[in-house]
Amino acid sequence: MIETINLTKNYGNLTAVKNLNLTVNAGEIYGFLGPNGAGKTTTIKMICGLLKPTKGRVKIDGIDISESPIEAKSKIGLIPDTPNIYPKLTGREFLYFIADIYDVQREVAVKRAEEIFEMFDLKDKADELIETYSHGMKQKIVIGAALVHDPSVIILDEPTVGLDPKSAKLVKDLLRALAGKGKTVFMSTHILEIAERMCDKVGIINEGTLIAEGTIDELRKKAKDETADLEKLFLELTGGEDTKDLVKFLEG
Repeated sequence: MIETINLTKNYGNLTAVKNLNLTVNAGEIYGFLGPNGAGKTTTIKMICGLLKPTKGRVKIDGIDISESPIEAKSKIGLIPDTPNIYPKLTGREFLYFIADIYDVQREVAVKRAEEIFEMFDLKDKADELIETYSHGMKQKIVIGAALVHDPSVIILDEPTVGLDPKSAKLVKDLLRALAGKGKTVFMSTHILEIAERMCDKVGIINEGTLIAEGTIDELRKKAKDETADLEKLFLELTGGEDTKDLVKFLEG
């Protein structure tokens, strides 16, 4: 599970994230939503231990990431929105490299890599250099690398960016299957239809503050609109009636 306790990040006089308290349970898919500049990426970096909070704590499966960073990080699989990988490695070499970082035994790594190549239809490309991969293929190999050590917590930033519809559906089905096995899935996305269909619970952050959290039905009650879809709820909770710029952004 993921737990944040009064998580705060200041940049000078700017507060990017303010007293964020979240609990994401095992077996749950949590959608983390917000407009540009709301604090989503800053929050993800603090949860993963890539950014030190100004104050507050993050616990991964009960382990404080500031006190035991290696143990906590070993439980996380991070899938960023932009793949940053080694272009001069083959897909197979890259997965083995990541597996080695997490002390995955080679025979286990080989088996998991083959499963990943099969799942993402990359078997014919496994031994080609990553620099020859398309953006979508790079995104697939990054997802595979995040899963090769069998993490208990999966964190995703725009997981379907660059994927064709078939692959995007595969990722959505995969995340639901992982949650079904008791994994904790924390997902940031701007595609609200995906969040509405996939997430057990969503949290909406705006200007660094968590302004709403719950199931879609709970958010409808908060917004006093029992028939609203997530996009309408999002706009009402973050922008009121003045939502032209946000609508433009969401449609972009």
